[in-house]
Amino acid sequence: MGDWVTDEMASCDLGDKRLDDRQARLLRRLSAEPDLSIPAACKGLAETMAAYRFFDNDRVSPERMLAPHAAATVERLKQWDRVLLVQDTTELDFTGRDESSGLGPLNWAERVGLFDHSMLAFTAEGLCLGVVDADIWTRHGPPQKRKRKSKPIEQKESMRWLKGYRQACEIAREAEGTLVIVVADREGDIYELFVEAERAAQGSGRAEWIVRACQDRSLPERRPNRPYTHEKLWEAVRGSPAVGIRTTRLPRRCGRPEREAKLEVRLKEVVLKAPFRKGRKLPDVAVRAVLASEVEAPEGEEPVEWMLLTSLAVCGFTDACTIIDSYLQRWQIEVYYRVLKGACCVESLQLRSVDRLKRCIMLKKIVAWRALFVTHLSRVCPEAPCTVAFEDAEWKSAHVVGRGGPLPSEPPPLSAFVALAASFGGYLGRKGDGPPGPIRLCIGLQAVHHYATAWLAFGPEGSRDV
Repeated sequence: MGDWVTDEMASCDLGDKRLDDRQARLLRRLSAEPDLSIPAACKGLAETMAAYRFFDNDRVSPERMLAPHAAATVERLKQWDRVLLVQDTTELDFTGRDESSGLGPLNWAERVGLFDHSMLAFTAEGLCLGVVDADIWTRHGPPQKRKRKSKPIEQKESMRWLKGYRQACEIAREAEGTLVIVVADREGDIYELFVEAERAAQGSGRAEWIVRACQDRSLPERRPNRPYTHEKLWEAVRGSPAVGIRTTRLPRRCGRPEREAKLEVRLKEVVLKAPFRKGRKLPDVAVRAVLASEVEAPEGEEPVEWMLLTSLAVCGFTDACTIIDSYLQRWQIEVYYRVLKGACCVESLQLRSVDRLKRCIMLKKIVAWRALFVTHLSRVCPEAPCTVAFEDAEWKSAHVVGRGGPLPSEPPPLSAFVALAASFGGYLGRKGDGPPGPIRLCIGLQAVHHYATAWLAFGPEGSRDV
């Protein structure tokens, strides 16, 4: 079992073959038991101590641990004409955990933990191709807003968004023929990122971008009735005529039920006035703006509104809908973080060292990707045989346990097997439940692993070391 691990770790190079083999073995153990502690996931004391030595090894950097998976992800995205690289940051809360040192404050001093800024690759349909970049870091001291505003971007936490865009440009250069688009929520509304993209346009290998605006930025034009003030982004785009109505389904979140929303779409090309930066002068930047405003919102519900800025050409309603659809796929990274925390239980790790934590989390990130990948693959290619993602021992043993009776002559469809595997994790499959989600699948795959292990050891197809 675990051929996918072999594929993902094919280019692993930690400077020692023994370290490469240890990382692959640990990835197999953690993927089989993602919610367990290191001693519970490993086989015996010797393997547990070897795991701790691996996580303690200073030669094993988190970046080098993720590198083989990132390389495999780039190879996958080369097969697509259009790929979305979604950036986001989440908190990893270790408040109350027995960690010796190195944890920093989160949103207030009493909550301590780490921050995880990751960039994931998705197809336009939402299939997660993998993690191309991840930065796990600690905040030193509480944030100081006044001092932060006067600092150059290189000294701010927001520099990670700019680094992510630069990484996307490198991927765009490597994946010729694939349109690479960076997608970010309001945290990514950073003027230096827009300037970076303008400069990248002068060379080859530029990544395009879509960012949801957070700031009502100034435009160079002066207001006619108030000559000492500038026009603003929102009023300029709202003043343009609507080009159509787009209907989309909003997911359930933060107490808001899932519902359908009618979005009135406006678009306009604008020039953003460069903000003041101490010690440097930034140029004005031309962008395209797409404003999606909900109309006829249900009573008691706050209407949604998205101001999306992009470097892509937006010539009409169809192009605007494509921008909106691309932004909607950003929600998939939030699902990924829920899998990382809920199914892989990274916030329950007790490794007593921040360096150990970072290395272990990097492996868990690959496990979380696998669950998300298989879940969406079963939706994109529901009739594909399950052997595209699972081995014979896995589907055969799960069928015997979950369905009973003789084995089918052909492997079942991927969607059917994913539903069966998720049922071991609590998925009920009722009429109105919809397809299984990645968290239930991740939990259910633990049972599938145990069944497959027993099948290989005691099943009808022979006994071998597992």
